[in-house]
Amino acid sequence: MSAAPEGRVVAVAGAGGPAGRAVVRRLAAQGVRVAAADADPSRLEDAVDGTHDGTTAEGRVVDLLDADATRAWVDDVVDRHGRLDGLVHLVGGWRGGKGLTAEALTHWAALEPLLVRTLQHTTLAAQEALAAAPAGRFVVVSAAGAGAPTAGNAAYSAAKAAAEAWTLALAHAFGRSGPGPAATILVVKALLDEAMRAARPDAAFDGYTHVDDLAVTIAGLWDRPTAELNGERLWLTPQP
Repeated sequence: MSAAPEGRVVAVAGAGGPAGRAVVRRLAAQGVRVAAADADPSRLEDAVDGTHDGTTAEGRVVDLLDADATRAWVDDVVDRHGRLDGLVHLVGGWRGGKGLTAEALTHWAALEPLLVRTLQHTTLAAQEALAAAPAGRFVVVSAAGAGAPTAGNAAYSAAKAAAEAWTLALAHAFGRSGPGPAATILVVKALLDEAMRAARPDAAFDGYTHVDDLAVTIAGLWDRPTAELNGERLWLTPQP
């Protein structure tokens, strides 16, 4: 059985973005001990300071493109807290164009490190600890476009598809570790936050997932059985 929320330790990679801040707030409000990481010190500080009283969230500046630095972060979390119950990967980025042109190669060069390599580094660093947890959870946010790429979004969709494939491989590894751990893909059309709404007050944002709703879903993963989660793509937007 999973530990009660106040007994869990969850690492959030890419905590400084809108989704990361929402997830850190939600988990900390439950009493989860959150280990937040981001490459940007000011954004990370905002994420940690935004928790309900700041007592259950800690921040560390980490270059997740550095495999050794990523492993050192995860190892430090496990050493200090004695466990790791979850890893949430929220490192994002987007590039798009008007068609399938040579520009897509430039987009790929920018997106692959952010969306794929940081995922590889974090999962390799955390896999053993998550497998040892009573109900270890790994979650990554993907995009509906990964399964239906357009010419203009070729690089972005390809990077998301690669991230999904890596996550499914982790799920396969977890499947050999027993009933506890799960690797899950959450599929969205796009994410929405209050700054976007303020910038475009008349926009409908049809099919978008608010970051607060994303955070609720992520926080609830420990309440769901592994069989419902491991290797699954959970849609938070209408499935085509």
